[in-house]
Amino acid sequence: MTRTAEFGAAEAFSRAAVAVFRLNGRFTAALDRLALASGLSAARWQILTTVTDESLSVSAVARRVGTTRQSVQRIADLLVRQGLAIYLDNPAHRRAKLLTATEQGVAAKREIDSCLAELARQLCEGLGGEDEVHRTAEVLRGLSGALSSIGSDDSA
Repeated sequence: MTRTAEFGAAEAFSRAAVAVFRLNGRFTAALDRLALASGLSAARWQILTTVTDESLSVSAVARRVGTTRQSVQRIADLLVRQGLAIYLDNPAHRRAKLLTATEQGVAAKREIDSCLAELARQLCEGLGGEDEVHRTAEVLRGLSGALSSIGSDDSA
């Protein structure tokens, strides 16, 4: 690869990274606004969503959402204090409890998800339809997979 091509690739990557960071901030702000009425934040909603259909250890949740185990532990403890989640015994590991949503947690998630439906409708309309949103999501998943496959040892 020539020096010019390397610079071009680095510039493209830098632009993509900045765009993803900006998108993350905007998604977080939008979810914070939607989740506020349910007493949640975007981070709490994300963790609650992850354990609604499947009980997982805090470490497994951290791997799924791409953050640290310590961050998930703090949020999981808050969800448990709110009565939105509980810890269960883990038959596979005595010390690593499983986190799962309570009925109250599932109801709070459902309420936020119904608000998200309107946001999704507006985004689909603004981006030119559902197919375009699916294509965008595939590109983002591809970028995420490529990053994880090139030596990121940050498995939280």
